[in-house]
Amino acid sequence: MSSRPTPRRTVLTAALALTAVTGPLASVSAASAPAGGSARPEGSVDYGAWSTFPQWSGGKGAGTEVVRGDRPGLVIDRPLGHVDYTDPHTGTTARWEYATWLSPLRRLDTPATEIVVSWNARTPAGTWLQAELRASYTDGTRTPWYVMGRWTSGDAPGDIRRTSVDGQGDKRSSVSTDTLAVDDRASGTRLAAYELRLTLYRRPGTRLSPTVWRLGAMASDIPDRFTVPASRPGEGTGHRLRVPRYSQEIHKGQYPEYDNGGEAWCSPTSSQMVIEYWGRRPSERDLAWVDPSYADPQVCHAARYTYDNQYKGCGNWPFNAAYAATYHDLQGVVTRLRSLNDAERLIRAGIPVITSQSFLATELDGAGYGTAGHLMCVTGFTESGDVIANDPASPSDAAVERVYKRRQFENIWLRTKRHNAQGQVRSGSGGVCYLYFPVRPTTRQTRALASVGVR
Repeated sequence: MSSRPTPRRTVLTAALALTAVTGPLASVSAASAPAGGSARPEGSVDYGAWSTFPQWSGGKGAGTEVVRGDRPGLVIDRPLGHVDYTDPHTGTTARWEYATWLSPLRRLDTPATEIVVSWNARTPAGTWLQAELRASYTDGTRTPWYVMGRWTSGDAPGDIRRTSVDGQGDKRSSVSTDTLAVDDRASGTRLAAYELRLTLYRRPGTRLSPTVWRLGAMASDIPDRFTVPASRPGEGTGHRLRVPRYSQEIHKGQYPEYDNGGEAWCSPTSSQMVIEYWGRRPSERDLAWVDPSYADPQVCHAARYTYDNQYKGCGNWPFNAAYAATYHDLQGVVTRLRSLNDAERLIRAGIPVITSQSFLATELDGAGYGTAGHLMCVTGFTESGDVIANDPASPSDAAVERVYKRRQFENIWLRTKRHNAQGQVRSGSGGVCYLYFPVRPTTRQTRALASVGVR
């Protein structure tokens, strides 16, 4: 089920990854959100983002400008200069013009142990972007600038290859694919603040530019735990969203260059289900490259365009959110929820939740498998509060919808520690999820998203 082998990170990835602000920062701490009739979950989650004209204008641009309109975005204005980049996956060296943008420093109410950066953008052929993060420790020292992704929405000839960057660390924290984490939680090391930096690139002589509509980060400190407090069924009970159902299993052996084929495509398959729930999908022209004998060619398409060439998988969290946002007026974020009550609030507002979890076959009745990391989509809740999920690890599209016991599902999703089949301690996702939603959500959707820290 998982395409993520064994990276060191407190949070298991899935896929079987303010000193002063001019203008309001789009953020709210999920630590203050109510847990809907249940005991307050432990830990803190803070998602902050830049997406409006005042927010983008509050950063420091060098060669960039902010474009107004219904969906403000950051673009190249006057490049600062040129840089030569040798693509590690093709060996090709090419020259690029570039411009940069630096966010204001974001101070966290509660220091964090992990940070995940995500973005929404479009990069025409011959352009790309790099997202970086620098964090401040609670003792006032800082990390180096960490590359959190080199990304392009396409893979045309001459484009760079979409990639995470391995080997980054300062002996106190390090990056594993898509997550910056402190190396030793027990040491007390914590991240008190962070800055984000974007570098936009294009081929010399062109007027094309990447457009970045949203840049955000989820900072969290979730305690180590094998079990989590049980939530009581809340407002989501009896509600089910009609999300398209796609199986990753029917794609076994297809396009093995993308993470060995469909067996490992749980993340892009889940992403594609929710993208189509919102009425978006690739065009016939987009899908022309797919073998016409293959069912659900859009799943193959999603795998291709979420593929991380360094990680060699389709389970990079920010790359999936960014892929979703390439569709018209759709946004994607990576964050954490702290109970199923949070998910219920979103479901009631019409927003599906793509969750990351790992478990033994005996820990989730009805799944029929165990996994070191897997994505599925929560689409609703039964009258008694059990979880209705579109599980792509199913033998056919018709079999994708499952009902899982509430207590079992909540624990395997929210815990940060687990035992594998050999009895060894391994990590769990701690409530990581993808949320995809329209640029102009309804009032109810806006309130539901704000209640879990997303604005």
